[in-house]
Parts: sequence; C-alpha cells; structure tokens
Amino acid sequence: MIRIAWITIPALLGFVASGNHALGGEPPGNDTLGAERTVEVSAGRHDRWGTPVSLTLPEALKGYRQFTLKREEGDQSVPVQVTDGERPQLVWIIRDPLAAGTTRSYRLAPSNESLRPSQGVRLESTDDKITVTVSGNPVLVYNTAEVKSPNRDEEYYDRSGYIHPLYNPRGQAITDDFAPDHPHQHGIMFPWTSTTFEGRAINFWDQKGGTARIEHSSIELRDTGPVFGGFTVRLKHLDLTTTDRPQLVLVETWQLRVYNLTDRYLFDLESVQRCMGGPLHIEESSYGGLAIRGHRNWLTPGQGDFLTSEGKTRQNGNHTRPRWCDIHGRIDGQMTGVTIFCHPENFRAPQPVRLHPSKPYFCFSPTVLGEFEIEPDKPYASRYRFDVHNGQRDLQMAERIWEDLADPPVVRLVR
Repeated sequence: MIRIAWITIPALLGFVASGNHALGGEPPGNDTLGAERTVEVSAGRHDRWGTPVSLTLPEALKGYRQFTLKREEGDQSVPVQVTDGERPQLVWIIRDPLAAGTTRSYRLAPSNESLRPSQGVRLESTDDKITVTVSGNPVLVYNTAEVKSPNRDEEYYDRSGYIHPLYNPRGQAITDDFAPDHPHQHGIMFPWTSTTFEGRAINFWDQKGGTARIEHSSIELRDTGPVFGGFTVRLKHLDLTTTDRPQLVLVETWQLRVYNLTDRYLFDLESVQRCMGGPLHIEESSYGGLAIRGHRNWLTPGQGDFLTSEGKTRQNGNHTRPRWCDIHGRIDGQMTGVTIFCHPENFRAPQPVRLHPSKPYFCFSPTVLGEFEIEPDKPYASRYRFDVHNGQRDLQMAERIWEDLADPPVVRLVR
C-alpha cells in the first residue's frame, strides 16, 4: 500500500516562485525600511517571455502592500502585486524577452501610494458564481451555487464547486457541462473514482450511483490587481452511503491564480485535499483525478483531439505519462484549445493521462499506476498550469511554459 506523504510545497501556489532566492544570503534584520533594493532575475538555461516570477519579501518589507519596480536599463516601470499570507511575495511578469544565460536588474522600493484603478485581473461575484476577467474579458467561471441538470429527471447530476465555462481569448467557451453522452462531467473538476472510506465503497466520479458528492463549501480569499487575480475556495467531498447524514471525507482547498495576459490565458490551480477520517483508500483505476471536459462540438469525429508533449494523440496517447496534454478542436470553424501542465513535483509525476478514444475529455490519473491512500495527517497536494490558446497549439510556446514551471528563472534580492 502506498500512503501519501505531504508533497513539499512551501505555500499555496509556491511553484510560481520555485526559483526564488529571496534574501540573497543577507540577514533580514540588516534591512533598512524604505531603502531601495536591487532585484536580479537570471533566465537560466531557457528564454523567458510572458513568465510570471516572484520574490519572497524579507521581514523588513512585509508591512508594505505597495511597491515600485523599475528596470535599471531604461528606467521602465513594471507592474507588481503583493500576495497575502505569512510569507508575502512580490509577483510580476517578464513581458520583454529575457534570453537564456542573461540577467535583468530592477530597482525595488516600497511605496505609500495607492494603486491606480486598473483593468488588470478582476473578479465579478454573484450569489451563484465567481467570474474572473482579464482586461474586462471573461477567462473562467467558478460555480459556487449548485448548477441544475437540464433534465430534471436526472437531478443527481446537479453540481457545484467546479469551473465552467472556460473561455479562450476570442470569448468562446471551450468547456462543456452536462454533455449529452456524459452528463456527470463538468468543465474542470477533480473527482476520484473507485474509493473506500471506513469500509464503505464510494465513487465521487459517478454521480448517478449516488454514493458520494462534491460540492462548494466556502470562499476563503479573493484577489484582484494589475498582475494577477483569483480566489481560494473550499470544497467538500461527501460520503452519501451513511444512514443518518452525509459524512465528510475530504476538505479540498483550491487556490486559483489568473495572470494578466491577453493574447493567451494563463492560470495556475493548486488543490490540497485533507482527509477527515479514514484514511481514504483510492483503488487502481483507468481514470479519475484532475479532469477537463471539452466543447461538445469536439464530439463530432475529426473536430477535436488531444496532443501530448511526446507528440501522441487519442490514437496512441492513452495512459502515457506526458509533461503536458492539450485538448483542442474547432468552434465556429476556428481552432482553439487548452494545454494543462502537470507540475513535476506532483505525486507520481509525470502522471498518466486518460485520453478517451472518442469523447472530448481527459484527466491526469495517478490511479493508473496503482492504489494509494490519503491519510488524515498527510494532505494530498497537486498543482497544474493551464494555457488557453487560439489557433493550433504552438509547440515552442508550450515547451517554454513547461520550462517556466519545471526550471523557473532565479530571482534574487541584492543590496
């Protein structure tokens, strides 16, 4: 039996800054409040462009919420934003190309000025959902309220706590919900299939079976700004086989961060699942895990397919272990799609993918490699990066995004 240990993650969405060396060896107690610093970003072995980077703030700067960041070459101002939490980070995007092997220097200074209103990344919240926009254009919707099945004879397919629609930069929805062939597949979701909890067999994927349910629980944090925006939410995974009332099995935290890019949509999703009893025994299965359901147009033969980092498609890619997988197809005659990157520190990475032979959905499924357990004191954490694109998948861009994730630039604070 494999038991899940805590996957090393310094903080939610810490992978954005996994190349970060915040203090450069200098004791934080030697910092002087208000003094200007120099920040260096080293590209490392890869070209960087459209790359999110971050810097963990030293102790002396934690009290500041606003900063100015200027490139030393040309004195160009760069939009920056500070994260919340015990270890706040300064986040920005490398927009001008930074060639492999080169370094870029910035001047960093705290500021007391209020942020100017900016389109940036914003959230529009209602009683039913959270919509994330970039420059006023929708990127995705997270459903906080239960979305009703269009067929009321199948109300067991009602669902909350998932992402749909996901949009491309043309404004087209590229995910599906309550698809006629698989109404239990909802946009972007994270259900396990064959599991056992305290001796009872439950299946979070098969809603019709009625043994388990996943639902939205609460909103913990909302974030907007010129660099990124997003939210932290909690979901409940419930066992419905108990006689008195549903029993809580997992509390799952999603932290989602959308970056301020408009030619493509880039966002990170981290899931942390904590077991409330058990442990939860997850059996070997051919599917289950982080999943996405693509546009229903892609059900038509020849209108949709998959492409993995190893160049495989639905014909030969099922249960292979790629670094990333793209699901794509035509909508109104135009090609579009989304690539999902599996973080190299995820459990059993590179995780196998389930590529359906005829339907537009896939999932990253560590269950393909055998059973495992999520124990109460050892949360299951996993991280994925999404890149939504117009047109065919640009392979060079996909590899660059992978390199940003797996071998990020090094950020260093110097005097």
